[in-house]
Amino acid sequence: MLQFPPLPSWDSMHPLIIHFPIVLLLMSPLLLLISAAVPPTKARPYMIVALLMLLLGTVSLFVATSTGEAAGELAERGGALNAVLQSHQELASETKIIFSILSAILVGMIVVPIALRRKQSRLFSTLLPVTFLVLYSVGVVFLVNTAHQGGRLVHEFGVHALLPVPGSVTDASPAPSGKEAHDDKE
Repeated sequence: MLQFPPLPSWDSMHPLIIHFPIVLLLMSPLLLLISAAVPPTKARPYMIVALLMLLLGTVSLFVATSTGEAAGELAERGGALNAVLQSHQELASETKIIFSILSAILVGMIVVPIALRRKQSRLFSTLLPVTFLVLYSVGVVFLVNTAHQGGRLVHEFGVHALLPVPGSVTDASPAPSGKEAHDDKE
Protein backbone atom coordinates (compact mmCIF):
# COMPACT_ATOMS: atom_id res chain seq x y z
CA MET A 1 0.00 0.00 0.00
CA LEU A 2 1.24 3.50 -0.87
CA GLN A 3 2.13 5.41 2.24
CA PHE A 4 2.99 9.08 2.46
CA PRO A 5 5.99 10.06 4.55
CA PRO A 6 5.23 11.67 7.90
CA LEU A 7 4.87 15.43 7.90
CA PRO A 8 7.97 17.18 9.19
CA SER A 9 7.74 19.42 12.21
CA TRP A 10 7.65 23.21 11.80
CA ASP A 11 11.39 23.50 12.45
CA SER A 12 12.06 20.96 9.69
CA MET A 13 9.86 22.64 7.07
CA HIS A 14 12.35 25.35 6.10
CA PRO A 15 13.99 23.44 3.22
CA LEU A 16 10.54 22.63 1.83
CA ILE A 17 9.16 26.16 2.10
CA ILE A 18 12.10 28.39 1.21
CA HIS A 19 12.03 27.81 -2.53
CA PHE A 20 8.53 29.26 -2.95
CA PRO A 21 9.40 32.88 -2.10
CA ILE A 22 12.61 32.70 -4.10
CA VAL A 23 10.84 31.57 -7.28
CA LEU A 24 7.80 33.82 -6.87
CA LEU A 25 9.85 36.91 -6.06
CA LEU A 26 12.19 36.33 -9.00
CA MET A 27 9.32 35.73 -11.45
CA SER A 28 7.30 38.82 -10.56
CA PRO A 29 9.69 41.33 -12.21
CA LEU A 30 9.62 39.34 -15.44
CA LEU A 31 5.88 39.93 -15.67
CA LEU A 32 6.42 43.62 -14.98
CA LEU A 33 8.89 43.73 -17.85
CA ILE A 34 6.28 42.15 -20.11
CA SER A 35 3.70 44.69 -18.95
CA ALA A 36 6.12 47.49 -19.85
CA ALA A 37 6.71 46.00 -23.31
CA VAL A 38 3.11 45.44 -24.39
CA PRO A 39 0.70 48.20 -25.45
CA PRO A 40 -0.80 50.11 -22.49
CA THR A 41 -4.25 48.61 -23.06
CA LYS A 42 -2.86 45.10 -22.52
CA ALA A 43 -0.49 45.83 -19.63
CA ARG A 44 -2.84 45.65 -16.64
CA PRO A 45 -3.33 41.84 -16.58
CA TYR A 46 0.45 41.32 -16.50
CA MET A 47 0.79 43.86 -13.69
CA ILE A 48 -1.97 42.17 -11.70
CA VAL A 49 -0.36 38.74 -12.07
CA ALA A 50 3.01 40.29 -11.11
CA LEU A 51 1.34 41.77 -8.03
CA LEU A 52 -0.23 38.43 -7.09
CA MET A 53 3.14 36.70 -7.42
CA LEU A 54 4.79 39.43 -5.36
CA LEU A 55 2.14 39.17 -2.64
CA LEU A 56 2.32 35.36 -2.56
CA GLY A 57 6.12 35.55 -2.52
CA THR A 58 6.09 38.06 0.32
CA VAL A 59 3.65 35.99 2.39
CA SER A 60 5.67 32.82 1.75
CA LEU A 61 8.79 34.78 2.75
CA PHE A 62 7.22 35.36 6.17
CA VAL A 63 6.39 31.64 6.46
CA ALA A 64 9.90 30.66 5.36
CA THR A 65 11.42 33.06 7.87
CA SER A 66 9.28 31.60 10.64
CA THR A 67 10.35 28.04 9.79
CA GLY A 68 13.96 29.21 9.49
CA GLU A 69 13.86 30.84 12.92
CA ALA A 70 12.50 27.60 14.39
CA ALA A 71 15.23 25.59 12.63
CA GLY A 72 17.89 28.09 13.69
CA GLU A 73 17.06 27.48 17.34
CA LEU A 74 18.10 23.84 16.88
CA ALA A 75 21.30 24.53 14.93
CA GLU A 76 24.60 23.94 16.64
CA ARG A 77 26.43 27.21 17.12
CA GLY A 78 30.05 28.13 17.01
CA GLY A 79 32.73 29.98 15.09
CA ALA A 80 32.20 30.70 11.42
CA LEU A 81 28.87 28.87 11.34
CA ASN A 82 27.46 31.27 13.91
CA ALA A 83 28.55 34.28 11.86
CA VAL A 84 26.97 32.91 8.67
CA LEU A 85 23.76 31.96 10.52
CA GLN A 86 23.56 35.44 12.04
CA SER A 87 24.11 37.03 8.62
CA HIS A 88 21.45 34.78 7.08
CA GLN A 89 18.93 35.70 9.79
CA GLU A 90 19.61 39.45 9.50
CA LEU A 91 19.37 39.38 5.71
CA ALA A 92 16.11 37.41 5.92
CA SER A 93 14.64 39.99 8.26
CA GLU A 94 15.69 42.88 6.00
CA THR A 95 14.40 41.01 2.94
CA LYS A 96 10.96 40.65 4.56
CA ILE A 97 10.81 44.39 5.19
CA ILE A 98 11.95 45.30 1.68
CA PHE A 99 9.44 43.02 -0.06
CA SER A 100 6.64 44.21 2.23
CA ILE A 101 7.38 47.78 1.14
CA LEU A 102 7.65 46.73 -2.51
CA SER A 103 4.30 44.96 -2.23
CA ALA A 104 2.66 48.11 -0.86
CA ILE A 105 4.18 50.22 -3.64
CA LEU A 106 2.98 47.88 -6.39
CA VAL A 107 -0.51 47.73 -4.87
CA GLY A 108 -0.53 51.53 -5.03
CA MET A 109 0.71 51.55 -8.63
CA ILE A 110 -2.20 49.34 -9.67
CA VAL A 111 -4.96 50.66 -7.40
CA VAL A 112 -4.36 54.42 -7.72
CA PRO A 113 -4.95 54.61 -11.50
CA ILE A 114 -8.10 52.50 -11.09
CA ALA A 115 -9.34 54.70 -8.21
CA LEU A 116 -8.60 57.87 -10.19
CA ARG A 117 -10.31 56.32 -13.22
CA ARG A 118 -7.28 57.00 -15.35
CA LYS A 119 -7.20 55.36 -18.74
CA GLN A 120 -4.19 53.18 -19.47
CA SER A 121 -1.22 55.33 -20.45
CA ARG A 122 2.50 54.79 -20.89
CA LEU A 123 3.06 56.48 -17.53
CA PHE A 124 1.22 53.71 -15.67
CA SER A 125 2.04 50.82 -18.00
CA THR A 126 5.70 51.51 -18.80
CA LEU A 127 7.37 54.33 -16.88
CA LEU A 128 6.22 53.42 -13.36
CA PRO A 129 6.83 49.66 -13.75
CA VAL A 130 10.36 50.24 -15.09
CA THR A 131 11.07 52.68 -12.25
CA PHE A 132 9.63 50.16 -9.81
CA LEU A 133 11.95 47.49 -11.20
CA VAL A 134 14.94 49.64 -10.25
CA LEU A 135 13.67 49.59 -6.65
CA TYR A 136 12.84 45.90 -6.98
CA SER A 137 16.44 45.15 -7.92
CA VAL A 138 17.43 46.15 -4.37
CA GLY A 139 15.05 43.50 -3.05
CA VAL A 140 16.47 40.92 -5.45
CA VAL A 141 20.00 41.64 -4.21
CA PHE A 142 18.86 41.06 -0.61
CA LEU A 143 16.94 37.91 -1.60
CA VAL A 144 19.91 36.44 -3.46
CA ASN A 145 22.32 37.28 -0.64
CA THR A 146 19.97 35.71 1.90
CA ALA A 147 19.71 32.57 -0.23
CA HIS A 148 23.48 32.49 -0.67
CA GLN A 149 24.06 32.60 3.09
CA GLY A 150 21.47 29.84 3.54
CA GLY A 151 23.21 27.80 0.87
CA ARG A 152 26.50 28.27 2.70
CA LEU A 153 24.91 26.91 5.87
CA VAL A 154 23.83 23.77 4.01
CA HIS A 155 26.72 23.16 1.64
CA GLU A 156 29.66 24.59 3.57
CA PHE A 157 28.69 23.77 7.15
CA GLY A 158 26.37 20.77 6.63
CA VAL A 159 23.39 22.28 8.45
CA HIS A 160 20.25 20.31 7.58
CA ALA A 161 16.70 19.81 8.77
CA LEU A 162 15.92 17.01 11.17
CA LEU A 163 13.28 14.93 9.39
CA PRO A 164 11.25 12.10 10.89
CA VAL A 165 12.26 8.57 9.91
CA PRO A 166 9.36 6.77 8.20
CA GLY A 167 8.26 3.73 10.17
CA SER A 168 10.03 4.69 13.39
CA VAL A 169 8.26 4.20 16.69
CA THR A 170 7.69 7.91 17.31
CA ASP A 171 8.01 9.18 13.73
CA ALA A 172 9.61 12.21 15.36
CA SER A 173 13.16 11.03 15.86
CA PRO A 174 15.65 12.60 13.46
CA ALA A 175 17.29 10.60 10.72
CA PRO A 176 21.03 10.17 11.26
CA SER A 177 23.15 12.53 9.20
CA GLY A 178 25.70 11.13 6.80
CA LYS A 179 28.46 11.50 9.37
CA GLU A 180 26.44 9.83 12.16
CA ALA A 181 25.49 6.93 9.88
CA HIS A 182 29.14 6.52 8.90
CA ASP A 183 30.23 6.57 12.56
CA ASP A 184 27.75 3.78 13.38
CA LYS A 185 29.35 1.47 10.79
CA GLU A 186 32.83 1.77 12.28
